[in-house]
Amino acid sequence: MSEHPSVSQLVSAKAIDARAADWLERRDSEEWTEEDDVAFLAWLAESHIHMVSYLRLKAAWSRADRLVVLRQPSPVPGGEAPRLFSVVVRIAAVFVVAALLTTDLRLATAPQPKTYATALGEHSRIALADGSSIELNTDTVITVSNTAIVRVVTLEKGEAFFEVKHDAKRPFVVMAAGHRITDVGTRFFVRRDPGRVEVGVTEGRVAFKALARTGALQLAAGKVVVATQNDVVVTTKSSTALTNELAWRTGMVVFNRTTLAEAAAELNRYNHERLVIADPAASRLLIGGKFRTNDVETFARVARDLLGVRVKDEAGEKFISR
Repeated sequence: MSEHPSVSQLVSAKAIDARAADWLERRDSEEWTEEDDVAFLAWLAESHIHMVSYLRLKAAWSRADRLVVLRQPSPVPGGEAPRLFSVVVRIAAVFVVAALLTTDLRLATAPQPKTYATALGEHSRIALADGSSIELNTDTVITVSNTAIVRVVTLEKGEAFFEVKHDAKRPFVVMAAGHRITDVGTRFFVRRDPGRVEVGVTEGRVAFKALARTGALQLAAGKVVVATQNDVVVTTKSSTALTNELAWRTGMVVFNRTTLAEAAAELNRYNHERLVIADPAASRLLIGGKFRTNDVETFARVARDLLGVRVKDEAGEKFISR
């Protein structure tokens, strides 16, 4: 195996360094806000590599600044005092850089982010050291990064429900497809599908910052936001509707005048046996009821008895048609 970094690794490293440079430059601007501070801390906590890149760049910039100072001509010509002062400054610069690089190395050996995952049809609950908890729905992957300044969870895929113990000194941030959700002492869920992120608040408030958009939306209990590449839509749902949407926490799914196509897609999230809606006419039929997430057989039987559809078993799939 080659010890040299791949092209993709080099590109990734350059992208991280470019982002670190951007943060370093922006932090010195007068436009820096508390929201920027939370975003910056979240970026640092996403990976120890981010921290190392930022501090290495900061150290390099500090060295460059000091070299400029050292190269400036002495205001007092001749004499031992200017030369002594120059030596002292050089020694001080060495200690500053050494301190920064020591911090760099300490962060490089900091605990790595922890990854948690569930398989298809599985459900898991994670208790965090800070008193918060996370429940993972089917086929979900998250990474958890906790530091002294910020707590960051990245939802790689799937769905999770968060019960957060609020700590104003250590923000709790969830990242999903570039969108950022910051806890303000609350219970909420985040679901990530291809091209779509949904956030719903059941208690308290969260601040939702959409990818590539300025400003954050403040979401109170009952608010649900759906973010796609081109749009961000906020709606209000009743407590009953939110409870139904979170029925997976008890191993159930609830449909209320749901199209057969949508119901099948939802159940397919939990099962290896797939439901296939074979024709457009059947896909538009509406169904309601409460079903176990792993009980495809009962769902197909109810659809057949109530909607008059045909169900055909074939190689691990159930084809439903008019």
